[in-house]
Amino acid sequence: MSADFGNLAAEIRKINESEADWLHLDIMDGVFVPNISFGFPVLKYVAQLSEKPLDVHLMIVHPEKFIREFKEVGTMMMNVHYETCVHLHRVVQQIREAGMKVGVTLNPSTPVCALNDIVCEVDMVLLMGVNPGFSGQKFIPNTVKKVYELRELLDKTGSKALIQVDGGVNLETGAQLVKAGADVLVAGNAIFKAPDMKEMIHLLKNLK
Repeated sequence: MSADFGNLAAEIRKINESEADWLHLDIMDGVFVPNISFGFPVLKYVAQLSEKPLDVHLMIVHPEKFIREFKEVGTMMMNVHYETCVHLHRVVQQIREAGMKVGVTLNPSTPVCALNDIVCEVDMVLLMGVNPGFSGQKFIPNTVKKVYELRELLDKTGSKALIQVDGGVNLETGAQLVKAGADVLVAGNAIFKAPDMKEMIHLLKNLK
C-alpha cells in the first residue's frame, strides 16, 4: 500500500534487490476495513515480478472463499483476521490443506488471549500496530505490550508461531518490538518513503 503504484514494477525490483525476506501485500475489500486496495489482476502481476515469497494479509470478509485463488498465484503465507472468521479453526485447516502457511491477525482492540485455543495451529500471528485500512498511521504504543504477552503465550503453549507486527513500524518502534520478542517486521512508509530503500531495509533487519 505504501509503494508507488504508478511505478510498481520498479518498486518490486528494488525489493528484489534488497535484504527483505518477504513481500507483504495488503488486500482490502472496503467492507472489513474502510479502504479498497487491489485484487487478483494486480496480485498476479506482482507475483510474476516478485522474487520474494508472498506474505498476503487479507483485510476482507469471508477470506475462506478465495483460498484456492491465493494458492494459485503462489502465496506463501495466507494471513486472515481473527475478527472476520467465525469458524477460525476450520479456515486455518483449509489454508494448510491448500499447501500454504497460515497466519492469523489481531486488530489493536483484540486481546492476545483470544488465540489461546488456536495459537499452536498457526505459523504466524500478526499484531496490528495501527487500525487496519490506511498506511502512514501513528503507531499504537500498547502494541509493544501485546508482543510481550504473545511471546509469553507462545512460550507457555510451546507454539512455534512467528510474531509479526504491521503498522507504524520504523527504526524507533521496530527496536522496541524486536526487544519485546517480535520476529517479523512489516514496514511500509518507513521503507518506500526512505531516501535509500535498500539501506532502510538493512537497518531494520539488523535491529536488536
